Amino acid sequence: MSAPPRPSAASRTPGARTSRPASRPTARRSRLVEERTPAEQGPAPLSHVVAGILSAGQALVLSLAVVVLPAVVAYLVATAALAAPADAPDDAAQVGSATDVAMGIWLLGHGVPLAADGVTVSLAPLGVATLALFATYVSAKRFATTTVRAWVAGAVTYALCTTAVAAIAGTAPGWSLLIAALAGLVMGGLGMLLGILARPDAPTAAELGERAEALSRRLTGVDLVPETLRLGLRGGAVAVTLLIGAAALLVAGWALAGRATSSDIITALEPGWTGGIVFAVAQLALLPNLVLWAAAWLAGSGFAVGEGTSFTPFGTISGPLPAVPLLGALPGDDWANPVSAWAPVLVVACGVVAGVFVWRRLEPTLVRWSDVGWVLAGIVVAPGAVMLLGQWAAAGAGGPDRLADVGANPLAAAGLVAAEIGGGAAAVLLGAKLDAVSGHGGIRGELASWLRRPEREAGAGEPAAGARRGPAPDVPDLAVELGLDEAADAPADEPSDDGTAPSDERHETSDDGTGPGPAHGPAGEARGPGPGK
Repeated sequence: MSAPPRPSAASRTPGARTSRPASRPTARRSRLVEERTPAEQGPAPLSHVVAGILSAGQALVLSLAVVVLPAVVAYLVATAALAAPADAPDDAAQVGSATDVAMGIWLLGHGVPLAADGVTVSLAPLGVATLALFATYVSAKRFATTTVRAWVAGAVTYALCTTAVAAIAGTAPGWSLLIAALAGLVMGGLGMLLGILARPDAPTAAELGERAEALSRRLTGVDLVPETLRLGLRGGAVAVTLLIGAAALLVAGWALAGRATSSDIITALEPGWTGGIVFAVAQLALLPNLVLWAAAWLAGSGFAVGEGTSFTPFGTISGPLPAVPLLGALPGDDWANPVSAWAPVLVVACGVVAGVFVWRRLEPTLVRWSDVGWVLAGIVVAPGAVMLLGQWAAAGAGGPDRLADVGANPLAAAGLVAAEIGGGAAAVLLGAKLDAVSGHGGIRGELASWLRRPEREAGAGEPAAGARRGPAPDVPDLAVELGLDEAADAPADEPSDDGTAPSDERHETSDDGTGPGPAHGPAGEARGPGPGK
């Protein structure tokens, strides 16, 4: 018996069940046309912390090695040729002592005082601070991530390592450990911040400013830092940059003039090639200090290298100095002359450049006097703050006795720099503003408006709608009496462009009060009707 024939596809009725294939697809298809793609997960928060820690640690080790290694090498080379006595300490102890002193110098660059044999040195070599800041900046830019976690982790790590170095070196008093922690936090935080902001994926300075402005406006409802004040701060930064550049050129001139004295010091010391390297590193570490002192010299306040000494453009009072080749570049008596007395004019010129820089970025027709005030405030504040912090960091005690006073007076230097730069900028901005106002008739109009203010206050009431506003009858118009009213000074009858006389808009009412009457000529005669009447 044969099997029944298999029904064809055409003979199947709708709704009839058919046999399913034995194999089914393992993956279930989605009912949506567009499926959601899984979100890409970024690095874990722990990776940001680790990146910040490694960046700060690498920067600290690098900057510390630059200071410690030359000192250790110089000690080993110096003691290799000497026959050590039998009772002398071993080399390990001597190397450890040299390392402790080098670490103390590295901490001194961070603002931590160095105490040795009862003498406390607080003069910070700003070159060491610049080296540490640059190393942190480069390391953060290369290895850190653009997150707040990385920044905080790096700053805290740098502070902890700085405190550990101070504890190991033993060159700082007990209370100086707190200074080491604070200085490490500031130095590490600043270097990490600059490095992170320099990364390609970091927000720009303009974007950060906009975010800060939006945050302050949302919290306080007002703009805490007006736009003109920010422009003034930029102008102040330009003036400070020019002043520091001029001070650097001045130091180069001092070094060339005193190269004979520096050469005599090096010859007398006979340091050798290793000692020469140490002297070179030491002088590079003190070079930023000398540049800041030169800026104070240009401003007129001057500086001191020891008690009783004074170096100003108006006179020089010197005394015994340590045998440091860099100090041979200090200005001598020949640098105080009638020409050097005009040195503060150079600082004023920096303010003039700042004023021109700011005014070219303002719209003269829209600038108000309050805007000029905000701009001048920014130009004065920026140089004053930079010089105050810089001179405070560059001054301190360089040794015992008379070397306890080294550097410039921070308040005097900052005050003179701010006043001189502000004076130069004010001369440019006020002159340009007055020129812009006088060119548009603004001074005359503003004075006339100010003189008419009592008239508005003395008015009995508001005029009716459509009525012409005029001065109160009992109050004289001072603007008209002083000749400040431009409308009153204009001639009444001026010919028009086509040569015809202007029409007289003043009409006289007729005797019956129904309408305007005939206009009268100059002789009082009535004018007849025109042609066509």
